[in-house]
Amino acid sequence: MFEEKKLSKKNVLFIIGSKGFRDEEYFIPFEILQKENAIITTASSIEGNIIGIEGGEARSTLALKQVNMKDFDIVIFVGGGGASEYFENNDAHKIIQEAVAKHKILAAICVAPVILARAGVLKGKKATVWSSLLDKSWAKELKEAGCRVEEKRIVTDGKIVTADGPAVAKEFAEAIIDAFLNKDKEEED
Repeated sequence: MFEEKKLSKKNVLFIIGSKGFRDEEYFIPFEILQKENAIITTASSIEGNIIGIEGGEARSTLALKQVNMKDFDIVIFVGGGGASEYFENNDAHKIIQEAVAKHKILAAICVAPVILARAGVLKGKKATVWSSLLDKSWAKELKEAGCRVEEKRIVTDGKIVTADGPAVAKEFAEAIIDAFLNKDKEEED
């Protein structure tokens, strides 16, 4: 019997930094979502081949300025040092705000939740972000943006999924799938 895949024909947009994206946070969720038959597009501030921190190669086929949110069901911001190029990027903030306005699944991992906070969509929401024993600056920034920061590996608040780093890339992908499958239930409540 043919098994229906969870994301069949759903359009997923990965947004990676033009340099320095975190390989595991891109390639692991990419593979998991692809196995669920998602149609995946990768975007960045530039088009072309982009090398991750660990040397993995991704291909951006869409510049952020070209993104039309009506074309996507899920938007995922990948972390790593390269994500910081979107902290103050108007195109990234517009994508985030439109994703929320259009009730899309919005996800961010590692330091990428800072982009969501700076876009103004985490106020009153629960989220997590990368931190260490010595560096809690990103969590402080989310709190200052009105976010209820939870010291958990993965936090889902409605249609927003956040994760704290590469060690939970697999679980992050699974949480994104769960959020997508449960999004209609939340709208009914």
